[in-house]
Amino acid sequence: MTDVMDRPALKVVGTRPIRPDGVDKVTGRAQFGADFHLPGMLVGKIKRSPHAHARIVSIDTRKARALAGVKAVITAADLPDLASQEYEAGESASNLRDLSQNCMARDKALYQGHALAAVAAVSAQVADEALDLIEVVYEVLPHVIDVEAAMEPSAPVLHAHLFTEGLAERPATASNIAKVNRLGRGDLEAGFGEADVVVQGRYTTKAVHQGYIEPHACVAQVSQDGQCQVWSSSQGQFMVRTYCAKILGLEIADIRVTPAEIGGGFGGKTTVYLEPLALALSRQSGHPVKMVMTREEVFRATGPTSGAVIEVKLGAKQDGTIVAADVVLKYQAGAFPGSPVGAGSMTALAAYDIPNVAITGYDVVTNSPKVAAYRAPGAPISAFGVESAIDDLARELGMDPIVLREKNGVVSGVKAVYGPTYRDIGYLETLKAIKDHPHYAAPLGPNQGRGVAVGFWFNVGGESTAAVHVNEDGSAVVVTGNPDIGGSRASMAMMAAEVLGLPVEQVRPIVADTASIGFSMLTGGSRTTFATGMAVTQAAGKIVEDVKRRAALIWDTTVDKVAWESGQAVCLDATKSAVKPLTLAAIAAQAGRTGGPISAEVSLNAQGAGPGFAVHLCDVEIDRETGHVTVVRYTAAQDVGRAIHPAYVEGQIQGGVAQGVGWALNEEYIFDADGQMENAGFLDYRVPVASDLPMIDAVLVEVPNPRHPFGAKGVGEAPIVPPLAAVANAVRDALGVRMCDLPLSPPKIRAVVDGLAS
Repeated sequence: MTDVMDRPALKVVGTRPIRPDGVDKVTGRAQFGADFHLPGMLVGKIKRSPHAHARIVSIDTRKARALAGVKAVITAADLPDLASQEYEAGESASNLRDLSQNCMARDKALYQGHALAAVAAVSAQVADEALDLIEVVYEVLPHVIDVEAAMEPSAPVLHAHLFTEGLAERPATASNIAKVNRLGRGDLEAGFGEADVVVQGRYTTKAVHQGYIEPHACVAQVSQDGQCQVWSSSQGQFMVRTYCAKILGLEIADIRVTPAEIGGGFGGKTTVYLEPLALALSRQSGHPVKMVMTREEVFRATGPTSGAVIEVKLGAKQDGTIVAADVVLKYQAGAFPGSPVGAGSMTALAAYDIPNVAITGYDVVTNSPKVAAYRAPGAPISAFGVESAIDDLARELGMDPIVLREKNGVVSGVKAVYGPTYRDIGYLETLKAIKDHPHYAAPLGPNQGRGVAVGFWFNVGGESTAAVHVNEDGSAVVVTGNPDIGGSRASMAMMAAEVLGLPVEQVRPIVADTASIGFSMLTGGSRTTFATGMAVTQAAGKIVEDVKRRAALIWDTTVDKVAWESGQAVCLDATKSAVKPLTLAAIAAQAGRTGGPISAEVSLNAQGAGPGFAVHLCDVEIDRETGHVTVVRYTAAQDVGRAIHPAYVEGQIQGGVAQGVGWALNEEYIFDADGQMENAGFLDYRVPVASDLPMIDAVLVEVPNPRHPFGAKGVGEAPIVPPLAAVANAVRDALGVRMCDLPLSPPKIRAVVDGLAS
């Protein structure tokens, strides 16, 4: 698989063509989830719980059903009552019972915003009126949102059937602690016994949302013969198909899902909320149904990532060798089990070669929306704690923070704490890129501070299908099953063009529906360019072999006497010296006489995804009067394998930094005493905008992954991992005081400044 990568000069891979979907998006022609319309379409809306925790005594929908213009009303009684079953179709395994009950509450409302009923009506106004006519009787129950409060034996229990997994013995009573997981090696007690210096800290983060601009939206239609179609904004049409089939008790073959353009996801659209309900409403009404969330619904009813508590203890020798690390992670799962604490545990110490390690993770249910994936799920949270403690350790030892990381950094051949042995990694090269960058030696001004942090994401491969078709004029079409959320259409076209020897402008990439291409895992986990790109490259390789065979037929020679060079067949047969090369267009023009259409499809389960390491450098300036923190300079270096389209890789890095800075400084879910979210909108939930950030300098470190034909590694996840700690470490440098609770908002900064002044 390294023959393409070893070519001395690549003509397309590594260049920066404009994205093929760009014009439609900037001119407003692209069709997003809310843009789709069908004749006779109804408007679907959802009635949601006003309480954080309440038993549903009764739901009376009779008045709503009787309202003129209402065509369908559903509750959980209209959906199958599913048994507990783990099923993997999204970014991680989901419990189908929990997934169904998150779409529609059955016995209890478990968070404010939990769906209770849905209506389909001829207009939005009628649908709103119908929701008001649905009468719900609640028995309001005590609620708990704070993760450590939920772990207390006296806490109100969300699920009577939930008994903590991962313990030596099954507990006798139900608990909000869904699972305990442990990773480790060596002898922790002996390791700390060797240490000359020990640092420890307790750090907290709040739940934060992915903040995608486009709300969840879908259109669903059930025909009289039971055939179902869905058009939706998601990160995986096959995931939508599977979950809808399971939740509604339908056959997968009866559902066709077409992916709309997606206005942001970042992991938050790797599950379903509306699609099963829209299908159920369409089935009942006989009409297509369109459902679009409001921004308030997005915040109250879709998955943020976890709020968490991170406890870190590190022991090191005087020369900086870290000999022991003990990390405890407590993550909110929201209303149902399934926080990203497992990935947080895997990534927490993945950048360090430490002999004695213990990592303990707690998955804890709370009366808040069920968490969903958010870029490198779980990793930014654990990295915030670990990298803050590493920074404190460097200060305690009087060492440069990068030198400390270099001394303890993993290299190829080292076994990671979570299991695999690293191969072809560029972590130390990435540290060096930051250490050698002019930013690292630049002077700081008054009230300014500088912070360093590193991040890791393991990246994944998985199942992908791709097809390549050659048109009659020699141009090509690349068909894949992965929604484009970061420029993957361009990278697919570029890899195919490189193999075929075509200009990238002559390759048209298409994201197909579930009936038009073979199964592909969703777009997530930084897998698409690696895994689907591998399928595209292999399919294009099959095309090359086929056209060489066809050229041999045309020339009446053997295929071993034909080479493919720069997009044309070259005859190597010495007896055919007068033969001129054949372009792909020339071969395509004779396809009917050499075997028919030129086409190839590849399905694979890609293995060998290379992990990603990122090292970030952040400068901040603190206004001591207002407590406002300004990020004045930011440099992010990352091992990207080989950048297929460098501009999009830079964009991924810059986007991850922007989201991480918001997480560090401003973003948080704020709940009142009744469990009501107080800032369910972008006016009060403050995400960074362009004026809040400097130009982010992205440094691409290329250590190719030999298990991919062009050396690619996933790049979308790692950039969001270091910023929380990088910003916090910079604030520590500026203030002289460690702040351990995110976000580092102006009131918190002012409190520290006032404390220093008193």
